Amino acid sequence: MDDKRRMLRHFLAALAYRTQKALHDAPPEFGAFVPLEHVRSPLEQVRHMTSVLGYARTLFIGGRYRPEPLDSLQAEADRFHEMLASLAGHIESDAPLLQDITPEQLLQGPFADAMTHVGQLALLRRLAGRPIAPENFLFAAIDAGRLGADQPAPARPDEVWPEAPPGWIPPSRQ
Repeated sequence: MDDKRRMLRHFLAALAYRTQKALHDAPPEFGAFVPLEHVRSPLEQVRHMTSVLGYARTLFIGGRYRPEPLDSLQAEADRFHEMLASLAGHIESDAPLLQDITPEQLLQGPFADAMTHVGQLALLRRLAGRPIAPENFLFAAIDAGRLGADQPAPARPDEVWPEAPPGWIPPSRQ
């Protein structure tokens, strides 16, 4: 695997990590949360992320990808992680990209789009009244071999969180 594909593979692992950070300990009703009309729910957001990555996979194998709706956020998250693994397999195999697409185009297109949607999931958590604690992602334990929901705890959680919800305890005092 060349350096560009290695970086794409690492990016998928970062996507898995950040997605699980946004979903970890979410309340059961979070999947259906809609702050405003015409805004995707978290369940719809994860399905869309899977669709975006499914499109990226078609750039290796051809065809089309349109996921059918699943009935729970957990089911959508499971399918999302399966798609990450499938796409990573194509990257690792050195399979050629179709239509003269470059690794840079994969990064700037569907991969960056999926990461944008992770940020939207995090914002939805805040709007739903269950924000996620900040951390320094520079030191996150991102492992290119870990694409599932089994992500590690934050390596460097922030000690100061000015907008923390009531009752939040800094990591050093837990």
